Amino acid sequence: MRRLIVTTLILLAATVFITVVYFKNLNPPGVRNNQVMQSIPDNAVAVFEFNNEKGFYDIFNGNQLLAAVVGKQKLSDLDTLRKLLMSSALSDQFFSGQNVFISVHPADNDDIGLLVTTTASVGFEPNSFNMIAAQSKGALSIAVNHNAFGLEYDILVKVINKHFYIIKKEDNIVVGSFSKALINQSALYKNDKSKTIFVSLPEQQNANSLANLYINYGQLSPLFDEFFKNKNTDIFKSFRLLPAVAALSINYKNDALMFNGLTSLNTHTYSYLNLFTRQQPVINHLKDMFPATTAYSICFAVSDPQKFEADLSQWHIKAGVNSEKGKLFDKIRQETGLFLKTEFEPLLSNEFAVVTTRYQEKFAIITVKDGSKLLPLMTNISTMVSDHIGQFNYEKLPFFLLGDAFSVFRKPYFMIVDNYLVLAASSSELVSYTDTYINRKFISKTDQYNQFDNLLAERSNVAFFINFKNTQAILKRDLKDPFYNAFENNHPGWKDFYGAAYQFTASDKNFYTNFCIKANNIDTAALTK
Repeated sequence: MRRLIVTTLILLAATVFITVVYFKNLNPPGVRNNQVMQSIPDNAVAVFEFNNEKGFYDIFNGNQLLAAVVGKQKLSDLDTLRKLLMSSALSDQFFSGQNVFISVHPADNDDIGLLVTTTASVGFEPNSFNMIAAQSKGALSIAVNHNAFGLEYDILVKVINKHFYIIKKEDNIVVGSFSKALINQSALYKNDKSKTIFVSLPEQQNANSLANLYINYGQLSPLFDEFFKNKNTDIFKSFRLLPAVAALSINYKNDALMFNGLTSLNTHTYSYLNLFTRQQPVINHLKDMFPATTAYSICFAVSDPQKFEADLSQWHIKAGVNSEKGKLFDKIRQETGLFLKTEFEPLLSNEFAVVTTRYQEKFAIITVKDGSKLLPLMTNISTMVSDHIGQFNYEKLPFFLLGDAFSVFRKPYFMIVDNYLVLAASSSELVSYTDTYINRKFISKTDQYNQFDNLLAERSNVAFFINFKNTQAILKRDLKDPFYNAFENNHPGWKDFYGAAYQFTASDKNFYTNFCIKANNIDTAALTK
């Protein structure tokens, strides 16, 4: 009996030991990814994640799309580093199969910084870099620097004559960058464990994904400030003001980069786009009315216009502009006898958009249920300059009736064509749109747009679109010189893309998100000459 008890105790102890060791070393991918992403400095705008295995590199080998987005030189430098530093038998032992995170950070030198973060397998020691460099046949040389935050490995990649800096952080996290300033920032960064900057994909979706893209909308404005001379550019503005993060997985195509996933909103802060989470997805039709010269646009769709207006009123209260709004509508009632807000809201239909053309015209196009009923309302609050065109007598009406995205139209001209209310800053712009409308000069009549549109979701609540060729003159005016020169001269580069779209579809008080960027069609006629 005593022997049986002793044997049982030994087996029990062994079981406990094995269980403890197993769970101590068990590192679910989702948990590990969270640890790595929390170590990335919180000024990261975006993080691109992929698995360091041969299949990934084989799929994207020769693909020009990533080079066009990241920059051919930056991608070439990273690829050279990978081949020299990460492809040896020794580095494979520690880094093969590990997830790699490349994060994008604003810099102070009219550039962007890329930070590479990954994990090493058990047994890795930083001095392994010395052995890896020794196996490079002179292609790499390494120096070890001792500083306030520990050891830093300065690796000179001789073929490109650039230094790559590496540090090792806790939890076997390894971080590297060609930017000395960025690697120092990473070394000093202490994440607030109570605050989550990026939200990981669900484990199953991550396991089935070739690559993932994480976006921190709150850091888009600092990045745009790096890019643009004009700090008030309205390109992607509503998204830049959104307190949210996105986790998207890639869908691979030869001629397009497509991502889809979820944008998770910050429940403690609020923005204009939050209003659209309270709507149902809507089939998008208004985009068919955009001019062929469209440079970029943002289109909104609501399933319940009157609910949207009620939510917008609550938003104005939170934003502290409700008193100003009330005074304006009281003034209109006193001077015209109209209860404008009350009479306008039942006539509002499901879609409204702001469109900017290559000629820097800007239109608001708003679908209404009955243009003939809306016309007398608009006429009564306007000074007519022709039979069909008038100018509002009151400022900020589009902002109070439709929200932030329409604040650019302070005292616009208007016209009504069929069941569309069209606003612009001048009567000549409305004459231009009249020609577009009558002669059906719509972007939806072009083959390349329709091929692009076929890649997009049919339903959404918020949709941003940019046509890179039509936007070029605006970018030349507004981008800082180094970034515009890169746009103009890099090949592959952004000029090699036809367009990009970013769609939000309401889903459980957040947004299901689609992001698509498509290459220009290949000119087969030119290739045969």
